[in-house]
Amino acid sequence: MSVDTVFTGLKVVDLASFIAGPSATTVLSDFGADVIKVEPPGTGDPYRYFYRTPPNPPLAANYTWQLTNRNKRSLAVDLKKPQSAEVLARLVKWADVFVTNFPPRVRKGLKVNYEDLSPLNPRLIYADLTGYGEEGPEADKPGFDITAYWARSGLMQYTRNAGSPPAVPVPGIGDHSAAISLYAGIVTGLYRRERTGKGCNVTASLIAEGAWATAAWLQAALFGAKFSGLSDRTKPENPLAGGSYQTSDGRWLLLAFVEGEKNWPVFTKAIGRDDLTADERFADPKSRGANSAALVAELDRIFGAQPLEYWKKTLDAARLPYGVVQVPDEIVKDPQLLANDVIVQIDDGGTTPRYTVNSPVTIREAPKVAPRLAPELGQHTDDVLRELGFGPAQIDDLRADGAIPHAQPRQDAAMGGGR
Repeated sequence: MSVDTVFTGLKVVDLASFIAGPSATTVLSDFGADVIKVEPPGTGDPYRYFYRTPPNPPLAANYTWQLTNRNKRSLAVDLKKPQSAEVLARLVKWADVFVTNFPPRVRKGLKVNYEDLSPLNPRLIYADLTGYGEEGPEADKPGFDITAYWARSGLMQYTRNAGSPPAVPVPGIGDHSAAISLYAGIVTGLYRRERTGKGCNVTASLIAEGAWATAAWLQAALFGAKFSGLSDRTKPENPLAGGSYQTSDGRWLLLAFVEGEKNWPVFTKAIGRDDLTADERFADPKSRGANSAALVAELDRIFGAQPLEYWKKTLDAARLPYGVVQVPDEIVKDPQLLANDVIVQIDDGGTTPRYTVNSPVTIREAPKVAPRLAPELGQHTDDVLRELGFGPAQIDDLRADGAIPHAQPRQDAAMGGGR
């Protein structure tokens, strides 16, 4: 059953690979856009095989592909073949939005720059995403989440503890963040088109997204602030705001007492330790900072004496801000995530329900479509070509010339894309 939502009828060409660009078109598809994912025959988007790459959790089902390419149709076409030029031209004339993450040099070689395509469709919203931006000596440098977003922006430096090397983050954190920025640019471009009747070129980059993510401290550096160095858990500057403590059952929780003067006496009363409030070492924020090693040692003993559930009940009863470091089995069953449709069911026609992570944009008056299975490589090639006006003989010619694959792949029962 189709849902008429905010982007029903919007036509999108997804000429992007891996995570950030395709994730932006996934958000459009969640709101009803018709997204055609263009992939090279044979291999397709390399992200089809990313789920097999350590340290990703091993699983037969292609879970990463499902997340980033649900709801889309796959058109397999070799854009390096001269015969594919007409396919590209018809796609551009058909589309409202065109998304790519190819580096400028590659775009130029394939003739898919904005300057190449906008004459074919002056109303086209052309969205491109790069690792390091469109200009400068590194414009063509391959950029990934872990390099352009995490490392280059300083996030990897300031999210590690003193004495520890940079940690490998969950893949795609910066990509998914950049995807929302690209989505915002596309939507802004569509709004501009409504006002002017003209298309435009919107851009985003992983390095800009990383700078935006670390902007609070980057702004401090721009104003000349002096940094005190890496955080040391055993003697942090503020043990009550961001301090991490382990419970007796090996779990971790974070204190978020950002209003220390208000939260500290409430906390000491809740745990039956009014003596800590009276201790001159911990009497005020300055003294707690000066004696942070002693306070952390005391809090380690306190939290280490009881299991997590005890501390959740105690802190919740006192209405104190804290966070539990959850593990995957808890996250996917989190009632708060389920209640707010952060985790949603896949519409795959199966008897056993499967679920995926929803995109974070919600419009109450415009429901999203139910997530559908991500496509097999080239699954919709013939259908899309027929919609673009290619006749049977023309499709045969494209196939004979190697511009499109010879065989239509079958739908994969393991969530699409797995081989």
